[in-house]
Amino acid sequence: MEADGTVFVVDDDASVCRSLARLIESVGRPFQTFSTAKEFMDAYDPATPGCLVLDVRMPGISGIELQKQLAGKGINIPIIIITGHGDIPMAADAMRRGAVDFMEKPVSPQLLLDRIQQALAQDFDNRQTKAERDDLAARVARLTQRERQVVDLAITGMTNKQIATQLGVSPQAIDAHRAKAMTKMHANNVPELVKLMVKTGVG
Repeated sequence: MEADGTVFVVDDDASVCRSLARLIESVGRPFQTFSTAKEFMDAYDPATPGCLVLDVRMPGISGIELQKQLAGKGINIPIIIITGHGDIPMAADAMRRGAVDFMEKPVSPQLLLDRIQQALAQDFDNRQTKAERDDLAARVARLTQRERQVVDLAITGMTNKQIATQLGVSPQAIDAHRAKAMTKMHANNVPELVKLMVKTGVG
């Protein structure tokens, strides 16, 4: 199944915008075009899946500066840089900053469509990963302070008896806390719990 999403095109050259719009429309992709980075920033909703086809040199905010602004806001929409010959060093810098690809003008239509599809797939994966992490973080947040203490010690390999000794409570109490924590974390056993905590960056 193909990844869904909107293709956002930002280029101050109206003819380029029209050409790219026709190309994207020809394969049934939703798209939006903008002549300046500011127009894009004013209209863009980060909750909208998609990718960004971005020119490097534009009046006002450059493509590189727009990329920096998006990163500064924690927005990691996949970016495809399109550039003229003289802009290749700048495009290479954009790649180092996380752009998925850069292409020289005039762009190859089929190659661009392929790169767009790859960028949309990357965006889908990024959003899915974030949703999973947010869900795990919400599960961890539901743990009581004591349950969290038990979990943190359990994933180090300590037994209930060892945890009980360290926390100064009975092994039965530790067993009860661990059982409740496993239920909240949707884990069937300690190895699953370890994997989940590792995904949250805790384990």
